[in-house]
Amino acid sequence: MLRYLTAGESHGPMLTAILEGIPANLPLAVEEITLDLARRQQGYGRGGRMRIEKDEANIVGGVRHGLTMGGPIAILIANRDWENWKLTMDPTPTGREADPKGPVTRPRPGHADLAGALKYGQQDIRNVLERASARETTARVAVGAVCKRLLLQFGVEVFSHVVGIGTVVAKTDGLSFAEIRERAEVSPVRCADQQAGEAMMRKIDEARSKGTSLGGVFEVVALNPPVGLGSYVHWDCKLDGRLAQAVMSIQAIKGVEIGMGFEGARCFGSEAHDEIFYEDGRFMRRTNRAGGLEGGMSNGEPILVRGAMKPIATQYAPMASVDLCTKEPFKASIERSDICAVPAAGVIGEAVVAYEIARAFTEKFGGDSLEEMTRNYQGYLTSVRER
Repeated sequence: MLRYLTAGESHGPMLTAILEGIPANLPLAVEEITLDLARRQQGYGRGGRMRIEKDEANIVGGVRHGLTMGGPIAILIANRDWENWKLTMDPTPTGREADPKGPVTRPRPGHADLAGALKYGQQDIRNVLERASARETTARVAVGAVCKRLLLQFGVEVFSHVVGIGTVVAKTDGLSFAEIRERAEVSPVRCADQQAGEAMMRKIDEARSKGTSLGGVFEVVALNPPVGLGSYVHWDCKLDGRLAQAVMSIQAIKGVEIGMGFEGARCFGSEAHDEIFYEDGRFMRRTNRAGGLEGGMSNGEPILVRGAMKPIATQYAPMASVDLCTKEPFKASIERSDICAVPAAGVIGEAVVAYEIARAFTEKFGGDSLEEMTRNYQGYLTSVRER
């Protein structure tokens, strides 16, 4: 079944992703992956690293003549900034003496620095922050791009948009999903509400002037999923649980909602559930408060997942911390950082949601080749319609 691994560090030579379980004969162009990598780097409020890197995917295994071969797909993404970090990130034993930057001993509040150093017994926090960095999500976006390509073969489309930054909340009532997607892709903050988007940019400017950062909320939408992905029979098979874990695994995400989410906890039951109807030969709902998921399974409606991202931990007005070695207090160091990365987080959210839905897809419909999976899928749809 579908699974992936990533490897590499923020300032290492490259990031690597290996994705296993994609069926043979899926059309796949490297440009599709690179496009999503570029979308991840965009967004008002991004930092200096995005001006250095121009991420491009390089497929080095699993694809031939534009078609997947059935084996693991290997993707490399070079780090341009590695040229400036060769000695610091040298993997050989002699590299430590030649490192011009020296060890990092001052943990930054809100980062993995301190907990990671204590957990792994590290005296140099560089060994923690290099892998804990959100740079790792570049490889996950590459994996997600392949998964989105697989889902598109079955009419399932995954996209995202920003619904809030700081105290500014977008209003998208009355807009179709197509309008939301189109408007978000041309917005500097990936927001479908132009007025709210402009207010979000002003809020980001305010945070920049104060030397601080801003978080927000993005929403990922999966259109046209079949009913029955996931399962109710075991806790770890429930698709809503898997989606929540996937989104929560993105760096700086502190909350996940599906459908109405926390708002549903403040409603009467009659206001929180979706009535069922039968029209045009199929079961359907006229509302989607459940976000397309009931009992751990997709119910055929669009899947709606939101992620709440905390403000980036690095502050240009530094916060108090304590040196790992000397135990002396200091003001936390500043590394290159974003003011707001919520627009980029939405693109990463697309990737992890697409992976989990594609994983559920391969579990449900199987198949070593795209043709076999398509036959299984079509047979299932026929059986559902004939119920």
